[in-house]
Amino acid sequence: MKLSQTRIAITLAILVVTTSGCGLINRVRAKNQLNEAAQAYHEGHFEEAEQHSRKALELDPDSKTAPLFIARTIHAQFRPGVQAPENIAKANEAIQAYQKILEKDPKNEEAFKAIAYLYGAIKDDDKLRAWLSSRANDASVDPEKRAEAYTILASKDWDCSFKISELPSNKSTAMGPGNHATVTYKKPQQQKDFDTAQACVKRGLEEVENAIKLDPNNESAWSYKTNLLLEAEKLAEMDGKMDQKTQLDKQREEAQKRTSVLSEANQKKKQEEEAKKAASPAKK
Repeated sequence: MKLSQTRIAITLAILVVTTSGCGLINRVRAKNQLNEAAQAYHEGHFEEAEQHSRKALELDPDSKTAPLFIARTIHAQFRPGVQAPENIAKANEAIQAYQKILEKDPKNEEAFKAIAYLYGAIKDDDKLRAWLSSRANDASVDPEKRAEAYTILASKDWDCSFKISELPSNKSTAMGPGNHATVTYKKPQQQKDFDTAQACVKRGLEEVENAIKLDPNNESAWSYKTNLLLEAEKLAEMDGKMDQKTQLDKQREEAQKRTSVLSEANQKKKQEEEAKKAASPAKK
């Protein structure tokens, strides 16, 4: 009986060592596959790089690097500006790969931003808005990152109004004394276009105010607040509400002043950092 138990113990020990050894070998092989993937990627052979990355994950399922390599190599196969069905499918495949990364690492910025980029690139505005909104409304996310998401959403709403207000049919330009151009705005022929622009400006201003509450020194947020208030001015003029336009113009001027102050501060900070970097001795 004792002999039998001893043999079992030895067998189990050998099995553990063997399994451990195989795991180590597979991790080494996985690393080699990732090296092959990196080389293929840099040479522009993205499909080959994807195959090596997938092989690495098979060999080492616990690898944190392989899933990122897989997502990057699929992403690299996407061709921006090409709306062919197979290319859209490749973008969605990359999105799914990045989402798998976020399931295990919710704070992975590369994955989050790549998904936002891909939704924008394939012009899936609804999913892009939902994706950005999920971050903007997530209280567990850093305030600065939430502010960034709100600002991007506001930029989309500014663009929505701008494309309507700046149509040639909705404005006219007259030359005054000293060749000074005066632009006047008139309501679109289609009421729904005016309503759309108004809704976009209203939502955009709400989003940019949320961004500023979260990050008061966000230059981009203040800049879009300025631009959205200018859009609101145009719409007020179109609607014949000149008193409202005057009030909005005052708000726009204040927002512009704040944008300029932040821009100067950020530029100064950038110059100081560059000067400090230039003055520091180069590392050997």
